[in-house]
Amino acid sequence: MAAEKDGTPVFKFPRWRAKGKPIQEVVAAYKSVGAELNVLPFCTQFIPMDVIDCPKHGSIIYHPSILPRHRGASAINWTLIQGDKKAGFTIFWADDGLDTGPILLQRECDVGQNDTVDDLYNRFLFPEGIKAMVEAVHLIADGKAPRIPQPKEGATYEGIQKKENAEISWNQPAAALHNWIRGHDKVPGAWATIDGQVITFYGSSLLDASVPAGQELVIKGASRPGLVTKNGLVVFGNDGKMVLVRNLQFQDGKMIPASKYFSADETTALELTEEEKKMAEDIRAIWKGILSNVSVIEDSTDFFKSGASSMHVVRMLEEIKQKYSGLQLQNEDVYMATKFADFIQMAVRKFRGEDKEEELVIDYISKNVNNMTVNMPYQCFINGHFINADDGKTYDTINPADGSIIASVSSASLADVDKAVAAAKEAFENGEWGRMNARERGRLMYRLADLMEEHQEELATIESIDSGAVYTLALKTHVGMSVQTFRYFAGWCDKIQGATIPINQARPNHNLTFTKKEPIGVCAIVIPWNYPLMMLAWKSAACLAAGNTLVLKPAQVTPLTSLKFAELSAKAGFPKGVINILPGSGGLVGQHLSEHPDVRKVGFTGSTPTGKQIMKSFYSAATNLKKVSLELGGKSPLIIFNDCELDRAVKMGMGAVYFNKGENCIAAGRLFVEESIHDEFVRKVVEEIKKMKIGDPLDRSTDHGPQNHKAHLEKLLQYCETGVKEGATLVYGGRQVRRPGFFMEPTVFTDVEDHMYIAQEESFGPVMVISKFKNGDVDGVLRRANTTEYGLASGVFTKDISKALYISEKLEAGTVFINTYNKTDVAAPFGGFKQSGFGKDL
Repeated sequence: MAAEKDGTPVFKFPRWRAKGKPIQEVVAAYKSVGAELNVLPFCTQFIPMDVIDCPKHGSIIYHPSILPRHRGASAINWTLIQGDKKAGFTIFWADDGLDTGPILLQRECDVGQNDTVDDLYNRFLFPEGIKAMVEAVHLIADGKAPRIPQPKEGATYEGIQKKENAEISWNQPAAALHNWIRGHDKVPGAWATIDGQVITFYGSSLLDASVPAGQELVIKGASRPGLVTKNGLVVFGNDGKMVLVRNLQFQDGKMIPASKYFSADETTALELTEEEKKMAEDIRAIWKGILSNVSVIEDSTDFFKSGASSMHVVRMLEEIKQKYSGLQLQNEDVYMATKFADFIQMAVRKFRGEDKEEELVIDYISKNVNNMTVNMPYQCFINGHFINADDGKTYDTINPADGSIIASVSSASLADVDKAVAAAKEAFENGEWGRMNARERGRLMYRLADLMEEHQEELATIESIDSGAVYTLALKTHVGMSVQTFRYFAGWCDKIQGATIPINQARPNHNLTFTKKEPIGVCAIVIPWNYPLMMLAWKSAACLAAGNTLVLKPAQVTPLTSLKFAELSAKAGFPKGVINILPGSGGLVGQHLSEHPDVRKVGFTGSTPTGKQIMKSFYSAATNLKKVSLELGGKSPLIIFNDCELDRAVKMGMGAVYFNKGENCIAAGRLFVEESIHDEFVRKVVEEIKKMKIGDPLDRSTDHGPQNHKAHLEKLLQYCETGVKEGATLVYGGRQVRRPGFFMEPTVFTDVEDHMYIAQEESFGPVMVISKFKNGDVDGVLRRANTTEYGLASGVFTKDISKALYISEKLEAGTVFINTYNKTDVAAPFGGFKQSGFGKDL
């Protein structure tokens, strides 16, 4: 199509030679172009030069290896088989040898631990290869193209690998087994003998975890039986390490998920309806159009044994999609059902939606705690399934109340991010979610809110042991407000409306102009550790109500309620791919999400430096523009005037600082107290602190639980040391509580001057920072309150309504509380100014 627009002739021939001789029609078509340069994909140098005429500039060839290593047709396969850390491609000048011509340019990339041939092609060899070919043509046109002789050192030649040579040798480490399997995936396929027949292995990855439960499977030549598990076939290297194999293919061409090895033949045949019979005949006609050498497509006709290749798979699926847009098939489906009858059975099951009814399989970590048994998923949630991370990596999540390990949680990899984004994109563009009407979306969200409410005690318990939140607060706020949020936005689903706009040209032609609000697409959500479930709800409920899909990364130290939420969303009936949860590293998972080209919006709550890094990644390259909302750090001022109701100001002021152990983005980071009431205010605060009970967050009488994690506790202690060194008066606290866990005393500083570190920087902990201001100096205290780079929240206590309104107008903050604090609501937007970010939650 592009060539036609340019007036460039295009010829398509099924073959260029027959019985070893060039077809004259093809040769004549080539010569009619009068080419100045031949630009060829790899292996085409086998076309004799006397056939393709040597044009003015000769021929350049693309080869998928860093020559002179891995010459030959199976270059990229051998890159993986031999465990190379680098892959790449070469563009070279054609000569009479096999990939031995002078080098024009080369590019290389890293090889990931579980990269396949497809991964390398899709991520690098194909897109970067095209760009490099363009660059090479320009270099030739400008007379600047080099001809660098290939070095002889390190040269290797690997011919086309044959099936008989691809048998797996089991007496080697797991990494070598993995390289052998992935290097032969899909052609010719690494194989082993199981139950007397040749079984080909596809889709391998290294598994770095404890040995999973499974049914033993004896493999010829292997010193240890494999294990058929719910995730696939686990095989062992001679070093005791494991490889996970996802798919197996039998000698008759049938491919199955390895997890189904012992139940492969249990499916009963479907009786087709008249509509389905018509669909089967339409698909039969599509097969016939592709398999032109087969006279009749019978039930036993095998797609690949009849001559089809991987390109024909793409063509067949696209033709089916044109006729039946509701039938969503993947390349893998064809490999799983290569015979026509099996393919029709598979297609009809998908058409009926039977594949969506499979039971949700969850491995739980179960604990008896808080007078109940809590069941906690610990794996990544991608496309409706709980699965281990692609590379098998895990990390421990810790109970801050005693420092014990709660669970080993899957640590998502870059490959998992790509899978989750692809699932979310598919669900948005082609899935049931994208076709669902708004009211049905609302029904699912109401159902999810109901399930969260049914499980509120379990969710609050998990939140408490994972984040240190006091249980009663977790039940009321962390969980309670999350339920409210989903209910509130469920009601918005069918009330998102556009507008009609009168325009000058409306008459006499009666034109109608209207706006329509549409969902963005795939949204990436990155949430903090202080309110794990509530931050999830605040960001994802509106996102889902508008019809978007999401990939959410919980904080690395608090992943468990997000994964429990994933379980409840599946039970509520959310289609696969709509919600995806990836626990793991922010620097790895969060960064890759923010840079991913298929993510259309990023919502982030966290530190200002990380928010700046996200913005930098967006706009350092013009290819990565996307919408973003950032809720970042705060240093919220709270101004207390002498005409306030003092006892209320003390109570609310303490809540403004110590609520949720001070791990609160809108916490009052600095209190300004009018001089005439300053000393009494401080005395009353210290009296109330002494009444607070510090202890087990699951104890219903506890007021103050542990800080979220050890590193944060250490940072808070350093913060207090800095305050003392700079000359602030430590009135109370400032120390770690002498007991197991990460507990810190509620702390009070006075005599804090504007230049001090603790006056400028957020503690994000139970530290009250008090500064005195002169009686009646309203504008002076306003200037001091606004002298901060942050602008998230603020507050004022006074009985004078005129003063309150004046202060609220002048304070540079997204929220101003008057004679109260921490009163957020699901119906009120939430966000800040300046370095506290932009965009609004809720």
